[in-house]
Amino acid sequence: MTALTLSTAAAPGLRADAIVIGVAKDTASRSGGLVVAPGAEAVDKAYDGRLAGVLETLGASGAEGEVTKLPAPSGFKAPIVVAVGLGAQPEKDASFDAEALRRAAGVAARTLAGAKKAAFALPLTEAADAGAVGEGVLLGAYTFDAYKEQGAAKAKNGKAPLAEATLLGGKPRDKAYKAAVERAAAVAEELNRARDLVNTPPNDLNPEAFAAVAQAAAKEHGIKVQVLDEKALTKGGYGGILGVGAGSAAGPRLVKLSYTSSKATKSLAFVGKGITYDSGGISLKPAGHNETMKCDMAGAAAVFAAVVAAARLGLEVNVTGWLALAENMPSGSATRPGDVLRMYSGKTVEVLNTDAEGRLVLADALWAASQEKPDAIIDVATLTGAMMLALGSRTYGVMANDDAFRAAVHEAAEEVGEPAWPMPLPEHLRKGMDSATADIANMGERMGGGLVAGLFLREFVGEGIAWAHLDIAGPAFNESGPFGYTPKGGTGTAVRTLVRVAELTAAGDLG
Repeated sequence: MTALTLSTAAAPGLRADAIVIGVAKDTASRSGGLVVAPGAEAVDKAYDGRLAGVLETLGASGAEGEVTKLPAPSGFKAPIVVAVGLGAQPEKDASFDAEALRRAAGVAARTLAGAKKAAFALPLTEAADAGAVGEGVLLGAYTFDAYKEQGAAKAKNGKAPLAEATLLGGKPRDKAYKAAVERAAAVAEELNRARDLVNTPPNDLNPEAFAAVAQAAAKEHGIKVQVLDEKALTKGGYGGILGVGAGSAAGPRLVKLSYTSSKATKSLAFVGKGITYDSGGISLKPAGHNETMKCDMAGAAAVFAAVVAAARLGLEVNVTGWLALAENMPSGSATRPGDVLRMYSGKTVEVLNTDAEGRLVLADALWAASQEKPDAIIDVATLTGAMMLALGSRTYGVMANDDAFRAAVHEAAEEVGEPAWPMPLPEHLRKGMDSATADIANMGERMGGGLVAGLFLREFVGEGIAWAHLDIAGPAFNESGPFGYTPKGGTGTAVRTLVRVAELTAAGDLG
């Protein structure tokens, strides 16, 4: 991963391959135009105060995500200056928000693939800004090259990721700045681990292999781990997980990761959908819908990464992660439409569609998590295409059994830069899942399908426990080009939300 350092050095004398500065749209004057953002004063001075004009001549507007390169001024040890757009200039006395800094740093880091060192002279008015820039750099520099012939030596367009980023204006000896950068490194590294898992081909990441990855990480970071295989799942009565995995030669797993703090007074349970490949089962997906189904374990990847991040950060809250892992395949042993499964909770479910499998594995894991009576449960899943239709490819839906908890989770998501939207759980949709054969069916009304799925999951949450459901079907896997610090492929969506919820819970500030 890209190395992060803080420095008070002046930009002109720093040896680097590039100096990164921020520019913004001038909203203070009638004429509009471009302004150079704070942090780049020394660079602007070297251009005799005319840097904004030079950049405008080159076509720069300050728009978010825009990159303009120009030769560095005489006397600079770095050969080029990279100006990256921050969007609109903040109002007077206001600072650039953290997400604008993250995205700008991410764009610059991606642009500088192949460089050994870059100095980032972006606005740092407080320690949190250094954390945002550092996080953006580390997420933007990400690449997945494990299956490329050239391996780690080359990655994006034949170039290795940016090797080192120095944050100018940072205070290396300031505890707050050091802590912000260390937090950024821990969260980004685990988020990138989640991206790696999502990007790994399903022939190399079946439930057993995923469980092995979790076991190795748990051992490294002092996390307790328990893995239930087919035999243990059968003995325990986990009919949902077993039913989904019945058609695959690769058996299902339920992985429990437990991070505990001696100073904790609150506990959280995170539950992740981990369908390592989803063919739809007997209700086979149509042509064109299978190619990205390796990403159907993104919820479990996010939960796994968040638990490890909580451990690395030493958060004063107990966090348990439940990874419900299965491969959904069609075969002679697969669950059929019309079959009835007896879930871990004892409820029976009539399976009307085997492609509505995520809710079945989550139901077992939610009930298992509920038995430990945590203060709150959050599940994360690439659950429904309906949520993508409702919110698009960059926003995930948040449902809950408690309005205040839903609001708190939504606020945490927005705070860390993960677009989310609160969604209802309309009671009238529950009737559509009534079954003449079983306690409940796994399908209901077609319209509002994402909300129906949330209502199904609610049936398996223990009484009196605050619960939220994050349907990340849209943003979990980016099929278009990269933007900001988001790469093509696995994104690691929800990791930062879960970590922030854990931090707020530890501090007693959630909601």
